[in-house]
Amino acid sequence: MAEEQHDAEVVEDASEPERLDPEVAARRAAALAHVRRYGDPVLRAKARPIEVFDDALRDEVARMATLMHDSMGIGLAATQVGTLHRVLVYRVEHDSPVNALINPELEWSGKEKEWMEEGCLSLPGVHVDVERPVNVRVRARDPRGEAIVVEASGLEARVIQHEIDHLDGVLILDRTPRDQRKEAMRVLREQSEAAA
Repeated sequence: MAEEQHDAEVVEDASEPERLDPEVAARRAAALAHVRRYGDPVLRAKARPIEVFDDALRDEVARMATLMHDSMGIGLAATQVGTLHRVLVYRVEHDSPVNALINPELEWSGKEKEWMEEGCLSLPGVHVDVERPVNVRVRARDPRGEAIVVEASGLEARVIQHEIDHLDGVLILDRTPRDQRKEAMRVLREQSEAAA
């Protein structure tokens, strides 16, 4: 999700910082090469629940956490790295531990909603306004299979909702006003043409 707290208004990905250390920039580029981009069908697929909580799952979570960190994101869903597992990782503060939610289900969301600009590692260069509940409660499992409940508000709630959307095949383009969606599609089309 947004670049690590450079701008709390952007959720998953922000514009690349002006001057990254060459080593950090290289690590970021290598990590982003593993993130699926808009147009990849896996981003529209619904992830399957995890049934086995083993070392392979914990390795997957660790790999996702590393990719999220190196790509300078604050959230990452398994579908974004091509795996149809209901797994997400996030970290709202740069120095906070990474949280992993396995089989997350939105149990409750508050009535208060707010619009905020969001970006996405799978939609580079796209930033659109998305309205989401400010407060949520999510039931999930940790990587060892223990039941957990997360009560989140503000940016943490937004990040979790954004990543759960990914697990359901929903993108920020599906939640933004039509005019912003059209502009985002233009940006994505130009990027595609430039890459070709």
